[in-house]
Amino acid sequence: MDLDAYVAARSWYWGRLDELAGRRRLSGAEGDELLDLYQRVSTDLSVVRSATPDPSVVAYLSMLLTRARVSMVGTRTSTWSDILGFFTRTFPAALYRTRWWWVTTALGSLLVIVLVAAWTLRHPEVYTSQLTPAEIQAYVGTDFEHYYSEFPHHEFATLVWVNNAWVAAQCIAFGVLGLPVLYVLFQNVQGVGVVAALMIANDRTSLFFGLILPHGLLELTAVFVAAAVGLRLFWSWLEPGPRTRLQAFAAEGRTAVAIAIGLVFVLLVSGAIEGFVTPSALPTWARIGIGVVAESVFLAYVFVIGRKAHHAGVTGDLDARDVGDQPLVAA
Repeated sequence: MDLDAYVAARSWYWGRLDELAGRRRLSGAEGDELLDLYQRVSTDLSVVRSATPDPSVVAYLSMLLTRARVSMVGTRTSTWSDILGFFTRTFPAALYRTRWWWVTTALGSLLVIVLVAAWTLRHPEVYTSQLTPAEIQAYVGTDFEHYYSEFPHHEFATLVWVNNAWVAAQCIAFGVLGLPVLYVLFQNVQGVGVVAALMIANDRTSLFFGLILPHGLLELTAVFVAAAVGLRLFWSWLEPGPRTRLQAFAAEGRTAVAIAIGLVFVLLVSGAIEGFVTPSALPTWARIGIGVVAESVFLAYVFVIGRKAHHAGVTGDLDARDVGDQPLVAA
């Protein structure tokens, strides 16, 4: 094929497509023409590639088709309204829709903490076999309290934020397999139960709750939510319902990502409380009060704002235009 002759014969169509693709507004007839030219130039690109794949011509036509495609389908950019919509609709709706999962996970985890603490109080060898009497005395006497003031406030807040975000990320990521989520969750609640028993057995109950509750209420709630999301993700492909396993897992995976992003900010708040409020000189009642307020705000966020968004049809998944067309399934 004579490439020069072909380019000369087709150049008008290419130029016209370039012209239409550069316009901000098109009439109905021009829109139809743009679509027709797009199909013609796509064919031209295929011909050039198969017959005489000149790099400059291929690159020009590829760029031209890209511009035309953008002109036809439009572009979408993230704005502040998108961010606001995420925190006022998507994230709270996702939390509300999955509420029974994480409420059940929270209640079950708290029960495990109580049982572990009760068992450890009756069987102190759980910690005496790991720590010497001097180490136990140092831990309950100073180390537990000094842990919260060992580092500068901002460094400690960042440290616990990253650590808790890592635990939450593990819970969600391990949702593919299911059982590892329970393992990560048990490891964390078991540790809380053993420490609680150790402090209670050494008459440091008020110190324990005075230091753990200000940040622990919101922090543990975020971890319970993450674990529940991971378990729900596992259940989605185990019991997909009317959808295929891939469709169910993809939908729950998108919701899981939305919740994971939101939890980063929830854990940021709990990390700030742990870094600045827990080790502060405020009276115990004030520190615990701040923790209770933070937890109450979160629950109101879910059950007021999230409920409203959920009843408005928001599920926590992506918008239909972002997900794309989905095959119909039997109800």
